[in-house]
Amino acid sequence: MTINDSTYTTETAKTKRRLYMELENCIGCRSCLAACTQCGGHEQRNRNYVYDVNPLVNRQTMPLMCLHCVDPACARSCPAQAIQIHETGAVLSALVEKCIGCQNCTIACPYGIPKFDEEENLMYKCDLCIDRTKDDIPPMCASVCPSNTLQWLTEEEIAEKQNRHDLDNEKWVTSMPYLEGETNVKVNLPGILQGTVKLF
Repeated sequence: MTINDSTYTTETAKTKRRLYMELENCIGCRSCLAACTQCGGHEQRNRNYVYDVNPLVNRQTMPLMCLHCVDPACARSCPAQAIQIHETGAVLSALVEKCIGCQNCTIACPYGIPKFDEEENLMYKCDLCIDRTKDDIPPMCASVCPSNTLQWLTEEEIAEKQNRHDLDNEKWVTSMPYLEGETNVKVNLPGILQGTVKLF
């Protein structure tokens, strides 16, 4: 089910921005996690993750946010239609009045994103700070990231980055068929796979 917002116009869609992730830039500061708790409607609950990639070998970390799939498995698996998709493409947390606490979504998500609050019997997840992003304001995580791991870019800006690191094999940005399906959040493959070295 898609939520329509009168403030989201056709003109807005033309200049649509996406959350863009350059995973290798992550320095493990976890500013994104702290900022997530401050987003309106998050009730001071963090909705994202920062992983230690290989803690016994190095200090490399990697953020993991909801990729806001175009055809999200979490929403497809929900028998109560509690997970709605905003017309901007953001996949929202379960509606309190509809969520039945079955946790199908937590099992269905191929990236392990949805979290379940057992006390409230409710699923919650990254909603791309919809109160901000629907007005083209960067999500909290991207607004505080000091290393440009998380960026809020237009399609044109993402295309420029792609041209700068063109592999000529369509593997520069992880998307179909490399992920579970097409996603609204774009993820840059690490430079080591591109044969390049990038500094932010």
